[in-house]
Amino acid sequence: MKRWVLGLLLMATGAISAFAQSGGGKVTVSGTVVDGTDQSPVIQAGVQVLSVKDSSVVAANVTDVDGKFRVAARPGKYLLKISYIGYRSDFRTVYLNANRPRLNMGEIPLEIDAVMLGEAVVVAEAPEVIAKEDTLVYNSSAYRVPEGSALEELVKKLPGAEVDESGKITINGKEITKIMVDGKEFFADDPNVAMKNLPVNIIDKVRAYDKQSDMAKMTGIDDGEEETVLDLSVKPELNKGWIGNVDLAAGTEDRYSGKMMVNRLVGGNQFTVIGSANNVNDAGFPGGGGGFRGGSQNGLNATKMIGFNYAVTTEKLESGGSVNFNYKDTDVRSKQNSETFVSSQSSSFKNAIDASRNKSTNMKADFRLEWKPDTLTWLMFRPRFTYGKTDNGSSSNSFTFNEDPELTTDELVAADDITSLVSEEKIINTIVRNTLSKADNINAQGMLLVNRRLGKPGRNITMRMRYNYTNNDSEQFSASHTDYYQTAEEALANGVMSEILNRYITTPTRTSDYAVRLSYSEPIFKGGFLQFSYDFQYRNSKTENSTFDMPDDWAVNQGFLSDQAVFNTDLSKNAEYNYFNHQAEVQLRVIRNKMRFNVGASFQPQRSTLSYTMGDYSIDTVRTVFNFTPTLDFRYNFSKTSQLRVNYRGRSSQPSMTDLLPITDDTDPLNVKLGNPGLKPEFTNTLRIFYNTFNTEKQRGVMTHFSFQNVMNDISNRRTYDETTGGYRTMPENINGNWNLFGMLGTNTALRNKKFTINTFTMARYNNIVSYISSRETLSDTDKNKTRQLVMSERLRGTYRNDWWELSLNGSLTYNHSRNSFQEQNNMDTYQFSYGASTNFRLPWNMSVSTDISQNSRRGYTDNSMNRDELIWNAQISQDFLKGNAATVSVQFYDILRRQSNISRTISAAMRQDTEYNAIYSYCMVHFIYRLNLFGGKGGRAPMGPGGFGNGGHHGPGPRRF
Repeated sequence: MKRWVLGLLLMATGAISAFAQSGGGKVTVSGTVVDGTDQSPVIQAGVQVLSVKDSSVVAANVTDVDGKFRVAARPGKYLLKISYIGYRSDFRTVYLNANRPRLNMGEIPLEIDAVMLGEAVVVAEAPEVIAKEDTLVYNSSAYRVPEGSALEELVKKLPGAEVDESGKITINGKEITKIMVDGKEFFADDPNVAMKNLPVNIIDKVRAYDKQSDMAKMTGIDDGEEETVLDLSVKPELNKGWIGNVDLAAGTEDRYSGKMMVNRLVGGNQFTVIGSANNVNDAGFPGGGGGFRGGSQNGLNATKMIGFNYAVTTEKLESGGSVNFNYKDTDVRSKQNSETFVSSQSSSFKNAIDASRNKSTNMKADFRLEWKPDTLTWLMFRPRFTYGKTDNGSSSNSFTFNEDPELTTDELVAADDITSLVSEEKIINTIVRNTLSKADNINAQGMLLVNRRLGKPGRNITMRMRYNYTNNDSEQFSASHTDYYQTAEEALANGVMSEILNRYITTPTRTSDYAVRLSYSEPIFKGGFLQFSYDFQYRNSKTENSTFDMPDDWAVNQGFLSDQAVFNTDLSKNAEYNYFNHQAEVQLRVIRNKMRFNVGASFQPQRSTLSYTMGDYSIDTVRTVFNFTPTLDFRYNFSKTSQLRVNYRGRSSQPSMTDLLPITDDTDPLNVKLGNPGLKPEFTNTLRIFYNTFNTEKQRGVMTHFSFQNVMNDISNRRTYDETTGGYRTMPENINGNWNLFGMLGTNTALRNKKFTINTFTMARYNNIVSYISSRETLSDTDKNKTRQLVMSERLRGTYRNDWWELSLNGSLTYNHSRNSFQEQNNMDTYQFSYGASTNFRLPWNMSVSTDISQNSRRGYTDNSMNRDELIWNAQISQDFLKGNAATVSVQFYDILRRQSNISRTISAAMRQDTEYNAIYSYCMVHFIYRLNLFGGKGGRAPMGPGGFGNGGHHGPGPRRF
């Protein structure tokens, strides 16, 4: 079997032919297994087709997360056996007839086996994760989080999941771009709304899978535009009526937080209102678990949000949408020290301190309408409108040296005269800069998709039309004072030359984008389809950049002084860009019982025009190019819980037309940008391989992911360093040698009585990064700097849980091996490791306690201040009260020992940089949480049982079903 599958990958044509000739002849038996008491689905129940003659197993499968099953066998008389631990097995005689290829058994209820429950089974713990084809299903009840936690705390515990400081979510290395609730979109493409506001106690399961684009969903042909989503299912007992949640909190250090959610679920329809306000950087809840923590978000963040989401389904019409308003105020202060590799013998060193205050207001309205007027026609319309306003101010003080000053940034900033600490021969420049930028952005877009089936199964025609309009007005005020210490003697005054640049820049931009796509799909053999498509896109963009010089004594808070501003003709520029793209595409799709195979290619002739004016330079240019994009997607299902997927995509990208112009932009004298008429297009190859499997009986799962990417003629930058000013001249340049490898292996294993589980997550990444940098105008291959970086990490967690207590021991290790071809002294071997424990237990009098403690350490950094140990301890205690435990009061303690810091390091082929940000980590919060559930059924508000768990936090494993 393995050789056969491998042969498919190596010889696609032969494989297609073999599959086309393979015969079926089997009859498919399907049905739904439910609990005979409450009609809820029974998941992972065994389904066996037995021979009547000797009871041998002819075919077998298990039910999915909805209790559904499908199993195939050749025509004949059989015995169908349905079994699951804690239930009496159900036997039924079935007759499979070749003239009736599908047999639906309907609902099959299983009755509880009281003897088995009393003698053999105490509690059937829910498995943490189940792999079902290309979907990972996480059982929410298998993860304990503190009372009142939002979705983010649950996701952080999922095997293979990571949430970084910006809120970006990845599952097994794939970024989550959308969150859905019961299969319906939830606040469009803003996952943070759900992550920060949806309470965990309403969630039953979390599914992670690749969602097809609307176009692929209609046509069945992969278009490469799929996105990885998290699909949340609401607990069945809460999936009707009104549910709500209010969470109000206040704390030390002037911290506050408030959340509100009201949800109406009825007949498969959803109506949700969410609101929140806080200044705690959305830190989540303490006591949720250990691990290395680099600080939640940079700076101090105060956010306010309110939004509405709905989804309504009727027989022919399905509609949904959301309106979301968000305000954010961020105060960020940072200290940096960096080293830029200028050549194999020298480096440039920089220390800087920055302070910024950024305010943003955003409103987004997103709607979706699906209409099926008949069984052959499908129409979808998606309009969207967004408005954004920003008001950002910043100030910075930086120092650049030709040798390491071996002083901290604080010491340099505190000095009245820097030459009293560092000799002038080592100082290149010092810069004091203040900026203020404001912008208003309006965007309107829409997409109309129409699909018509043309009688024969698989034959259809599809049309997609898209429109996008953007109106952006931005203005920037900047004032900078630069002192140069290494310029020519004749230019010096008192040993230092000063330069003052005070400017006002306004940049209005208007962009319109139209696109039409037609596609036709034709069945060519059983399970084989050809799709042809044509796509036309037109884009027009106009930008007018006006630069004004302001007086030397001007400050940015004075705004634009029209009577004193001087228009700078040399630096002002106008550009109008027109883009015409034609794309012809052909794809072959083959579908078999266990296999899906897509292969195709697209051909893209493009024509672009640019009218550009800057100072005395003016040009009208035309560019015609041709792009080619091959694609391949192969999926093989070894079983319902085991799948292999191989995906390849090639992509050609053209340089921007302004990069091709022979111009010099010295708006910033220390960052001069040049064009390069000789740029070539780049081509990116991406190969991804996924494999997952799950053993239902032993509750053991394995997930693997491998990817390789290389870029030919990568459009990168060539930088020339000026040793006298500390500035750079940057020109885009084609560079070969940039590639990366990524691999991960995740396992989940249940041990004795399913009460013990062990999770491991192993990751390795190798980056080969190439760049050009030198202090010479003429560069050669000797100026090509190569950085080879290997990052390996291991996360291990062991958990014991019963009805009222959970204990987890966890550890992580990350090793970073970096080699630099320019300067061997900058080679690094660093370690970050963490180990600790977390526990969550419920006391009989409706009180719960959660706490975690972890030791976080860094080793191997040349800067000893980076080699530190941080013992982080968080805790929470909560008390439920009122009827049905509807209310909770909790006290939360963050960073009790006051040891957490926020330091990060970045490494590239050109530099390494260490940055420390401001934040408040150690504080205490008191929360009041009230939960509302009306008409939610008898299980809507789970009462506290003896030794069990009520609602509020997330606790109880089900006694019978996964």
